[in-house]
Amino acid sequence: MSRLQVVSGKGGTGKTTVAAALALALAREGKRTLLVEVEGRQGIAQLFETEALPYEERKIAVAPGGGEVFALAIDAERALLDYLQMFYKLGSAGRALKKLGAIDFATTIAPGVRDVLLTGKACEAVRRREKHGGFTYDYVVMDAPPTGRITRFLNVNDEVAGLARIGPIHNQAQAIMRFLKSPDTAVHLVTLLEEMPVQETADGIAELRAAELPVGRVVVNMVRPHVLDEAAVRAASGAHREAIADTLASVGVKGGTRLVEPLLEQAAEHAQRVELERAQREALDAIGVPSYELPYLGDGADIAGLYRLAKELRGQGVGA
Repeated sequence: MSRLQVVSGKGGTGKTTVAAALALALAREGKRTLLVEVEGRQGIAQLFETEALPYEERKIAVAPGGGEVFALAIDAERALLDYLQMFYKLGSAGRALKKLGAIDFATTIAPGVRDVLLTGKACEAVRRREKHGGFTYDYVVMDAPPTGRITRFLNVNDEVAGLARIGPIHNQAQAIMRFLKSPDTAVHLVTLLEEMPVQETADGIAELRAAELPVGRVVVNMVRPHVLDEAAVRAASGAHREAIADTLASVGVKGGTRLVEPLLEQAAEHAQRVELERAQREALDAIGVPSYELPYLGDGADIAGLYRLAKELRGQGVGA
């Protein structure tokens, strides 16, 4: 399985929740996973009910079997200071540049620099080794920008490499791009069984493929169980009204006759949603990308919910 797992998706599809569950699923039986945030929203801290993440790798969870999940909120300015120290040994001079505003300029104005720093920091974590030679982390999971920006975010290293044709910036951008386009990287897109997220997922996959970036899986999130289809609703709303009322009365529900119509209306809405979701499944199947499915969590994505989603992913082969 690819060691860098990038998770994107349309806003509102739960990509941060999926990234967190994926990190837990991969951190099994002694494995170590780093969960990286690049948008500055502190969504990971909220999910794991911990304080805001600093610019340092911090353990936030233990997975079944003793694996560990660490988290890092990458700050572009701090990443640039790291870069200046690594390649130019600026040290205190780099901090002086920050005071002068040069760091802020580079990370907000200079084209592509910010995204290079963010992706570069994640790639560095993937490749980092301990003194004994083993990798520091078995997997790195990136909670990446939304689908509409993911290809440009990952492909920006090509643009910077084209602008800086020699020197450390060129070399680093090229190295990052080679890694992002290699089998060591997989880009997953999170969607719901709704028309707009599915269409954006299809468009995102087409863009990733055009940029020769490795598409991983489609993660269908918040899947609800299908109880009734339209045929069942039509049957119930026909000659079975009295039987429904009698059944409600038999289990002690008072006023069952008055409840029949509202129940049938809700059943019809459910059946309509089932048919719409069936159409969206067909659209996803046509893309030709394998998928994972995660259930809708009625109580929300709390810690217990994250562990449940991680178990679902493991059951579907994640990390096997």
